[in-house]
Amino acid sequence: MEAEKKHIILKTENLSIGYRKKQLEKVVASGINIEVTEGELVAVIGINGVGKSTFLRTVSGIQPELSGHIEINGVNRKNISSERLATMISLVLTEQPLSKNLGVAELVALGRQPYTNWIGRLSPGDLKIVKNALALVKIEEIQEKKCHELSDGQLQKVLISRALAQNTPLMILDEPTSHLDMYHKAQVLKLLKDLSLRTRKAVIFATHEINLALQLCDKIILMKPNEVVQGKPQQLIQKGHFESIFPSDLIVFDTATESFRIKT
Repeated sequence: MEAEKKHIILKTENLSIGYRKKQLEKVVASGINIEVTEGELVAVIGINGVGKSTFLRTVSGIQPELSGHIEINGVNRKNISSERLATMISLVLTEQPLSKNLGVAELVALGRQPYTNWIGRLSPGDLKIVKNALALVKIEEIQEKKCHELSDGQLQKVLISRALAQNTPLMILDEPTSHLDMYHKAQVLKLLKDLSLRTRKAVIFATHEINLALQLCDKIILMKPNEVVQGKPQQLIQKGHFESIFPSDLIVFDTATESFRIKT
């Protein structure tokens, strides 16, 4: 039986990203052709400075593409208003400005802003969605706390819960495990995996936790200085793409364990 065809949430065609200032143009990466479907967890990986954050900012509409095509849920992103885009993409950024005096439930409720009236009043339906977002991330027990009382791991879960409350088909996270210890890194990425399966949202995140991403993700977007490739982890491993990410004098990719290790 033919496998059920999944709905494409994000698609790029010959996308070029970078920066433009007056007549000067700096290309960070080009020829980016990717597809992300509903329910997929996708990691964007690569060395520092290769353009991971630039890619996520471009896809989400924070900065313009240099050329090419971005499609969100079947619609050209250039034809999507900022108001409508907020109902299609939710963002969790690394250094996100927020008031630490906000309560947890209050911060999660901010995810409903694209849908509330001009005074921001939450309807019974909004409150139900906020409650469900808290439950999905399993943070009901801390919902009365202030954000300044939280650990880094707890705060990251609250931000993920807020993105869930925004109720978009696409969630984008930039380095969601930064500042976390190994256990909490794994916990957050496992949470993202579970959420993608349970909610059928497409979840894309940039990360340096390549070994964890290889174990948990449905697809990897691998950004190299001269190439961007996408595929299932096993496909990219078989084609040898991971063997050339880092200089081989210190770190090597072990195909037997499908992980990176320090060369001794």
